[in-house]
Amino acid sequence: MLYLVTILAMTRQIIIERTLKIINQLPEDKAAEISDFADFVFKRYEEHLLTKGIQKMISESDAFDFLNNEEDLYSLADLKEVYNG
Repeated sequence: MLYLVTILAMTRQIIIERTLKIINQLPEDKAAEISDFADFVFKRYEEHLLTKGIQKMISESDAFDFLNNEEDLYSLADLKEVYNG
């Protein structure tokens, strides 16, 4: 497992170094575009993490347990017409 983490870290570092090398060769306005895009991607990633955290918190919560104990209001006998789509 440590080997895999080391390889992933090396790959990440290589990507960062390659990207920085390219950015350093670009004019300032193009480098600013890349910076803006990186900000955009990072904000999306943060929102994704926040959404996952909220989903996890809700799934582990007991707030909606009362719905599991609710009696059925209707049964099949209450149907007047059966849909055969």
